[in-house]
Amino acid sequence: MDSVYHVHTAPVARKDNQVQGKHYRFTLLTPSLVRLEYSPEGVFEDRATQSVWFRDFPKTDFTLARTPDGIRIDTQALTIVYDEKPFSPHGLSIQVKGGLTQFHSIWHYGDPVEDLGGTARTLDEADGEIPLEHGILSRRGFSLLDDSHSQILLEDGWITPRPKGIADLYFWGYGRNYLQALKDFYHLCGSTPMLPRFALGNWWSRYYKYTEKSYLELMERFRREEIPFSVAVIDMDWHLVDIPAKYGSGWTGYTWNRELFPDPKGFLERLHAMGLRVTLNVHPAEGVQAHEKPYREMAAYMGVDADKEIPVACDPADEKFMEGYFRYLHHPLEEEGVDFWWIDWQQGSHCKVEGLDPLWIFNHYHFLDSGRAGKRPLTFSRYAGPGSHRYPVGFSGDTVVSWESLDFQPYFTLTASNIGYGWWSHDIGGHMLGYKNGEMTVRWVQFGVFSPILRLHSTCGAFNGKEPWRYKPDCREAMGEMLRLRHRLIPYLYTMNYRNYREGVPLVMPMYYLHPEDSRAYAYKNQYYFGSELLVAPITAPMHPGINRAGVKVWLPEGTWYDLFTGMVYAGNREMYLFRDLNSIPVLAKAGAILPTTPELEKVDQAPESLTIYVFAGADGDFTLYEDDNVSCDYRAGICCTTPMSYREGEEAVFTIGPAQGERNLIPQKRNYRIRLVGFRDTEKITVNHSYGKSYDSKCNTLVLDIPGADTGEVLKVRLDTRYRTRDNQVLSRCFDFLDQAEISFLLKDRLYRKIQGSACVPELLSELAAEDMPRELLLTLTEILTA
Repeated sequence: MDSVYHVHTAPVARKDNQVQGKHYRFTLLTPSLVRLEYSPEGVFEDRATQSVWFRDFPKTDFTLARTPDGIRIDTQALTIVYDEKPFSPHGLSIQVKGGLTQFHSIWHYGDPVEDLGGTARTLDEADGEIPLEHGILSRRGFSLLDDSHSQILLEDGWITPRPKGIADLYFWGYGRNYLQALKDFYHLCGSTPMLPRFALGNWWSRYYKYTEKSYLELMERFRREEIPFSVAVIDMDWHLVDIPAKYGSGWTGYTWNRELFPDPKGFLERLHAMGLRVTLNVHPAEGVQAHEKPYREMAAYMGVDADKEIPVACDPADEKFMEGYFRYLHHPLEEEGVDFWWIDWQQGSHCKVEGLDPLWIFNHYHFLDSGRAGKRPLTFSRYAGPGSHRYPVGFSGDTVVSWESLDFQPYFTLTASNIGYGWWSHDIGGHMLGYKNGEMTVRWVQFGVFSPILRLHSTCGAFNGKEPWRYKPDCREAMGEMLRLRHRLIPYLYTMNYRNYREGVPLVMPMYYLHPEDSRAYAYKNQYYFGSELLVAPITAPMHPGINRAGVKVWLPEGTWYDLFTGMVYAGNREMYLFRDLNSIPVLAKAGAILPTTPELEKVDQAPESLTIYVFAGADGDFTLYEDDNVSCDYRAGICCTTPMSYREGEEAVFTIGPAQGERNLIPQKRNYRIRLVGFRDTEKITVNHSYGKSYDSKCNTLVLDIPGADTGEVLKVRLDTRYRTRDNQVLSRCFDFLDQAEISFLLKDRLYRKIQGSACVPELLSELAAEDMPRELLLTLTEILTA
């Protein structure tokens, strides 16, 4: 195959990490990760597989003891006992050291594994929860990855089946050191490549028969509404669909529908001029039919008689077909301006080669092909098993539009991190069936802002569009502001994009990654860390009538937490209910967090000239902003620019930016900064080594400093006295505002407010409020404000 399809692998493990017999081989890749092979023929595999590319781990210390019953291998983390016979439950066992449980940390070959879950191939037709595949993390301390049936990846870029009847297992015995297990998973299977910057913005998608004119008019409308998008998705109606029956169903197509898109190249150029990248949907299953524009070239290449209009069958197991598939079907469209492809494979996991998943083939080769000439590769497709993280972005499929679907997606997304799959893209707002509910759509968009990829989508109905102006004014406003927020977050998201590549830490992390010994971290299944600085608890249920708030039960770990939207400050180490109106969900930053954002919504592919940086008082913190050229693979060689930021508290609070390090030509020479110091009273006693303007956000206790034209190659330093720190939640005014908007009895409002005004003892006040005859959610909302 062409060299673009060759990948770098290092599949051969060190000999001194191996224990080998006639029919078995154990490879101690790390003290906690062991490869277990059994081959009746005594032949062992040292080539890369579909899932596993790198076995080049450093030397692992272990001891080997031979006994009359077999062998015993000990590492710092594991004890392996094996009878040197065919693998069996009584002959092979592994114990995870460390006293995790009294009896659950011993695995016998063939035992079912109870892990924390992984992900699934698709959410097609899901209306709520679905079963998940396995991940590599377990509260019991071990999990298993079975690689016995994957194909061998050849040096020439193609694949070949492996022998039947062999066992090739990877045992993960990391206890509850989840982040280390994940780091070693990325070493074994390959890192997650960086996404281009534009992929982190908003994607517009709808299964709808647009015309060139209507699509461009829609994009212009979004610009007038100041609703930013960075990716334009064109579903299947870009190509000919209504075709004679002899040519198939019309789901597969490679020929522009000129009635809808008379000037495809000009159309794509217009979208590019608007700052949009374009992806087209492709269903490859029906091959290339005779009506297609590239049919004759493809038929000639594959040796098919074009004069008889014999279809070119879709055969992803054929190396020649795959090379022609790109050369004749995709490359010409890319030359017109298509940026990447949405591979919509729905035809199962079987092809003519036993054990070979056609979806994996399309994902693997599409991703590699999209990286021609040094371009940063990107593809958009479904999950095809362990190792799929190497081919972002993931398309999760066609969910039912319902609260149940929304409620499952946060858990589904965070659990995918347990198999390293960090870039899911959901149909935000749901895809099909269901019902229209503006509040539900707003909550879905809010989750989308704080999920890996935000892609609005819906099925082919006249009433299914997700344009904000198709909803009530309050929903429209909330959706628009959230879509703008997503673009403001891109500096932060892009840095987390790099962290995922470099450090093996996904953007979305379950709470138990950082709190593995706390049972509460496992109980709150929809709550997660969003990058290094934020904790998110999406709202996935309707508002309560009368109080106009929706609630979510959360667990706040130890520390002080600030709500990004409301300005409320919370003491941690407790469980509580948080209630929000339609405009926000709980997004919390811990004291010491530093959050870089930008006011520039349109220039997604450029390093911004202006940054808004949130600094949350109460603890020391550090953040390093990462930037590069956004489009090439130079990041792999370390060609980038980083800007360190730090916050320190002593007698003074000191916030420092820069100087920028590395390739400074990749960022502006000068930048405008707005620094939001959260958790301070207003004061004039501020020192900045640059000219600045000051304002104060009293609702959020935030000092706002505007610093124009700061040199990114120099240090910028802000100092102020820590005596001006505050955690004032302005309880009385918040209670009044909440009661004022509540649609409840005026007498009850007056009675509650008098009690709040007249009591200085919160426990006593809560007791009095609990004695009132009022809805539970009303009491819980007041309790949140009074006890935060």
